[in-house]
Amino acid sequence: MSDRMGVLPPASALKSGAALLKWAKENSVAEVDVKFTDIRGVIQHFSIPLNHFDEDAFVSGLGFDGSSIQGFQTINVSDLNLLPDINTAFIDPIPARPTLSLFCDVLDVDGNAYARDPRGVAKRAEAYLKASGIADTAYFGPEAEFFIFTGVAYEAANNGTFYKVESSSGFWGTGEMGLGYRPRIKEGYFPVSPTDKLQDLRAEMVAQLQSVGVDIEVHHHEVGGAGQAEIDMRFDTLLRMADKLLVYKYIIRNVAYQNGYTVTFMPKPIFGDNGSGMHVHQSLWKEGKPLFFDKKGYALLSDTALYYIGGILKHAPAILAFAAPTTNSYRRLVPGYEAPVNLVYSARNRSAAIRIPMYSTNPKAKRIETRFPDPSCNPYLCFPALMMAGLDGVRNKIHPGEPADYDLYEEGHNTPTVPGTLAGALDALAADHEFLLEGGVFTKEFIENYISYKRGHDVDAVALRPHPFEFLLYYDC
Repeated sequence: MSDRMGVLPPASALKSGAALLKWAKENSVAEVDVKFTDIRGVIQHFSIPLNHFDEDAFVSGLGFDGSSIQGFQTINVSDLNLLPDINTAFIDPIPARPTLSLFCDVLDVDGNAYARDPRGVAKRAEAYLKASGIADTAYFGPEAEFFIFTGVAYEAANNGTFYKVESSSGFWGTGEMGLGYRPRIKEGYFPVSPTDKLQDLRAEMVAQLQSVGVDIEVHHHEVGGAGQAEIDMRFDTLLRMADKLLVYKYIIRNVAYQNGYTVTFMPKPIFGDNGSGMHVHQSLWKEGKPLFFDKKGYALLSDTALYYIGGILKHAPAILAFAAPTTNSYRRLVPGYEAPVNLVYSARNRSAAIRIPMYSTNPKAKRIETRFPDPSCNPYLCFPALMMAGLDGVRNKIHPGEPADYDLYEEGHNTPTVPGTLAGALDALAADHEFLLEGGVFTKEFIENYISYKRGHDVDAVALRPHPFEFLLYYDC
């Protein structure tokens, strides 16, 4: 947190919007910034001077134009409202003026939850979990990877297109006069400085994240040589972790920008080097007790955990539409390149779609790790999709079969794999989404709108355009 202000009290101490605003006035807050996400998971916002932010906003909401938000309203029914959630309040370290930030739920003009609000999906998912009787808490711990570049340029015109990134760590720069110490391709894991040139930048990101209540456990350079990084958050409940992941991306991008760097969470920005995934750790608890542990089970897993895995593996092709939701996602999920494309589970095997971490025998630490999601996803949709698939597995006792404790790239091991394209994942979602409709967590209208949006905005937009490499392959045909 910026040293210009006192520490924001926990939400439990601020029992109302009026109490929060009173604290803000006493601590010289200048503006209130309200944030929400579009269907993609991209943060949108606007700011209001504190003296014009009325406590009625916490009851009746703040109006905005929903037709200008990706995947929301048409222009003839554009009006929507934002309802700030005081549980998400934090002092924003990015703006120059002291600013109180709040995440919001989206409401329709009739006061009901807006059907296309991604955060509403996450809230309904948590309510459904409690109503199911299976568990009352789902913990999530995403490990979002990203690249830190020193520059980026790209263009997509009718008569030409290109992209180019630069990195102080990029191995392609060894042919230029400099000071050296650039990680070789796929050798960026855990080097010390000066090979790791981004230690101080990551440490500043961590400090800013912790200042706004995002608890960080570890940070390091990742395998990708050209500045790939990982900063890991401590696990939290589904909705709170989805909120935190968006704050995480917001803080990391801004700290990088303020220091002369640029960050991308694209899954595959560099050809020939590792892509950026987002392994998602999950566990279920009930009445304060972990449900995934059994000292006699495979990898210390309970039957509940195995059935949860079975549900995810069964519905994985459909889940991918939310967990790996860009065309670029499938540049990373390519068979034969150590990507987690194999729809199997295993203790310690990092080529499997689901891995069972074996670092600890503590029942509270027992969890599963789903490895096919990536950080381009909207967490308000990805986390519920994973949990709903897992609960379907528990409810219907879907066993995942035998674990894949072998080299998945040896001959003779034929396993089912994830879809090869975003179009394939959207087709799978269209064919398999009944498990998402349980408890009204997702709705048919939401899923149909999502599929339509992604086909037009992503799949068709990329498919219609010539690729630069096609000129190398075919110009002289």
